[in-house]
Amino acid sequence: MMKNLQSIKTLHNGVEMPLLGLGVFRVEDGQELIDAVKNAIKHGYRSIDTAAIYENEVGVGQGIQKGIEEGDIARENLFITSKVWNSELGYEETIAAYEESLAKLGLEYLDLYLIHWPVEGKYKEAWKALETLYKEGRVKAIGVSNFQMHHLDDLMKDSEIKPMINQVEYHPRLTQKELQKFCRKHNIQLEAWSPLMAGQLLDNEELQEIASKYGKSVAQIIVRWDLQNDVITIPKSTKEHRIIENSNVFDFELTREDMNLIDLLNKNHRVGPDPDNFDF
Repeated sequence: MMKNLQSIKTLHNGVEMPLLGLGVFRVEDGQELIDAVKNAIKHGYRSIDTAAIYENEVGVGQGIQKGIEEGDIARENLFITSKVWNSELGYEETIAAYEESLAKLGLEYLDLYLIHWPVEGKYKEAWKALETLYKEGRVKAIGVSNFQMHHLDDLMKDSEIKPMINQVEYHPRLTQKELQKFCRKHNIQLEAWSPLMAGQLLDNEELQEIASKYGKSVAQIIVRWDLQNDVITIPKSTKEHRIIENSNVFDFELTREDMNLIDLLNKNHRVGPDPDNFDF
């Protein structure tokens, strides 16, 4: 049930993941980041998503500690995600990268660890490392990011454990319907990064019309659209009022008609790299 910010989705291994979290992509390490994470926790967020390549795990960790202390919240009630970067995709390298992320975050375990990009010829070894970490109980859930259907097919051919999550670029200009259908079929939960299309959708006229109808912001309409499409989402913001605003999406419901109108904005347009054609 989507009742509030603590609403969860149960992944295929039984682990509960919050439907809505805070993303920290392109947020520099430092006080602004620490405050953003702390404030998110203060205002009811329980899920924080970072990655090794963001180079901000230290600040995220400090924000988490402050959020735990000031909110008197148990670590077990938070859901923390990080990701292994392309240069560390190998069995030993990935295990070492996990250790390093934990050390920077100041945590004893992660709730979710993802392979950040499907680097050809490398992600299978990395996946074996994630399976090991998972089987040893060192991470609660494992998954991938930016994987297309053929990458998932290829990975699952040789894997013991199916990914629990596929985190991809997902917003009204990139609705990923085929990929979502595929993930549903295989019980892999879809998660959205850049749900607001890096802010580019906030002045979209169609979305503004829908937003005014509900007395909501465009950002709230998009986040709600994600959730009603059964997609976990992690909008990014460092401003406290925006962090609060992005989470005020549990007191209304988009009609089927408005959901369809938003779907029609799709142009298969990416603001991030193409998972089939990247060179980093």
